Amino acid sequence: MEHMTATPSRRVLLAAPRGYCAGVDRAVIAVEKALEQYGAPIYVRHEIVHNKYVVKTLEKKGAIFVDETEEVPPGNIVIFSAHGVAPVVHDEAKRGKLATIDATCPLVTKVHKEAVRFAKEDFDILLIGHEGHEEVIGTSGEAPDHIQLVDGPKDVENVEVRDASRVVWLSQTTLSVDETMETVDALKERFPQLVSPPSDDICYATQNRQTAVKQMGAEADLVIVVGSKNSSNSVRLVEVALGAGARDAHLVDFAEEIDEAWLEGVRTVGVTSGASVPEILVEGVLEWLAQRGYDDVETVTAAQESITFSLPKELRRDLRAEAAAAVEE
Repeated sequence: MEHMTATPSRRVLLAAPRGYCAGVDRAVIAVEKALEQYGAPIYVRHEIVHNKYVVKTLEKKGAIFVDETEEVPPGNIVIFSAHGVAPVVHDEAKRGKLATIDATCPLVTKVHKEAVRFAKEDFDILLIGHEGHEEVIGTSGEAPDHIQLVDGPKDVENVEVRDASRVVWLSQTTLSVDETMETVDALKERFPQLVSPPSDDICYATQNRQTAVKQMGAEADLVIVVGSKNSSNSVRLVEVALGAGARDAHLVDFAEEIDEAWLEGVRTVGVTSGASVPEILVEGVLEWLAQRGYDDVETVTAAQESITFSLPKELRRDLRAEAAAAVEE
């Protein structure tokens, strides 16, 4: 009587929280507000947040993304991205006669301040993070003589310090919590007197999104993470899903990147998005899944988020006039 069995139901587990964190929201709004207040063009140094769709949308509104401050013509306004910049970049902007808006996430700024403070106290600072990531470059630039990068547990054996009793660790805010603690444990074995930062550097949003994926991953056959390949926290969500027991997990920017073959034998699909992803992209994925019979959506809630950050204070000033005055000086 095989043919009598009902087909197993297909369902979607939707992670909460997901998508925009307070720092990303603030940075994207800062660019939109600057365009409204001061008119185009507004220059942005590096991608404001690591998301293709967001960057393209802002470009259509008149934002111009540049790799280096020197590319911005004198007398213009430049916005620094949510990932933060080193002090030398502020100096470059001054030299280039630019008005600046600093959209660095306040949680990244906190790590920068910790780096400055520990460097003043002459500690060796071990920064746990990924080489070449914008946030790591910015934080390292606060105290280049005191900071060395530790890129994961494997890198611990390469660390050399001047005085093992004056060593502190800091970390990139968008890493995986588990991997960071693994690195910290390995560092503590080598340097038992290692000092921890006053508060955990991994940001609340990164942590909450990973917790939600862990809860979901254990039940999901397939996890789809909406996010861009250069988004560190999105890439980590794929790793966390697989670590939590998901059979398969993939990162996509848009619904059309999903491969039908991934659905073979899949009853439960987990869906989440990185901290720089607008909800419209998640809705696209849910619609795509619904068209293929996955229309029973259940939300998995790991935390409630109510954190918001006020906009950069520079938006209260007439930056066009300030930039023009800088050129005249």
